[in-house]
Amino acid sequence: MSITADFQEPLSDRDRFEAEYAANRRRSRLTWMVGAVIFVALFTLTSWLGDFFKVTQVTSSDGSREWRWIIPAGLPRLGEFLAMTIPDLSWRTLGADLAEWFWRWDIWLGLLIETILIAFMATLLGVVGGFALSFPAARNLAPNRIVLWVCRRYLEIARTVPELVWALIFVFCFSVGPMAGVMAIGLHTCGSLGKLYSEVNENIDMRPLEGITASGGTWFDKIRYGAVPQVMPNIISYTLMRFEINVRASSIIGYVGAGGLGQEFRIALSFQEYTDLSALFVIVFVTVTVIDYASEKLRHSIIGMERT
Repeated sequence: MSITADFQEPLSDRDRFEAEYAANRRRSRLTWMVGAVIFVALFTLTSWLGDFFKVTQVTSSDGSREWRWIIPAGLPRLGEFLAMTIPDLSWRTLGADLAEWFWRWDIWLGLLIETILIAFMATLLGVVGGFALSFPAARNLAPNRIVLWVCRRYLEIARTVPELVWALIFVFCFSVGPMAGVMAIGLHTCGSLGKLYSEVNENIDMRPLEGITASGGTWFDKIRYGAVPQVMPNIISYTLMRFEINVRASSIIGYVGAGGLGQEFRIALSFQEYTDLSALFVIVFVTVTVIDYASEKLRHSIIGMERT
């Protein structure tokens, strides 16, 4: 009598790797398919709620009414609006045409300076508040959980409320003028920069801080000598970027009476002076471009980086 025993040979390392790789591929493919289905569903729902699928009545050139999809029906209107904002410029009378286009240049220049000063003061206040709160708002640097929770909730409230809403509140409290704009943008800047600064703080190397603690340093010593030198380049970059954003924001909040060029946007829209809108846009665009270039040069100069 012969006895036969079937022995199953163990899998080699290569076979085991290929089996695990195939299983991971199947899981990844399934995860991707589920994610794609969820994305498409959310995109479709959002588009429907945003009236992207809306069908409306439009008036044709012959006066008849017809039903059309809102997007192709509205795009020509966008072209009409842009055409109304473009002034008539001729090379032979370019000087006179530009003078007519920027006919309120003296008033706009004064308001532009006010806009830049609002942005500067608001950025300064926001940087001070955001920088001070970013350290107790970082999980690896907060003294305790209560301080962490309070600082994070304050920063969330400050940045969640839009600048225009803060401006309306401060205009109600302190009347119209630049002060309301400075406080509105400064408070929102504090929340936004505090969030960015705290995320930078959470990525620092903790070994220098541990050394300061071992030598008897206080919490403030750890922040001053262990954390601040590591995060300062990022702090400078975020601050300069936020100043550029605040220049644009301060040119809009004047729409609700908080100073700056925004009041001119409101006047131009109210009186349908569309060429004035394009002139104001050119002024803001040139200002932001100059500030962006100057900020880049300043940042490279501070961090010792030569532009290539």
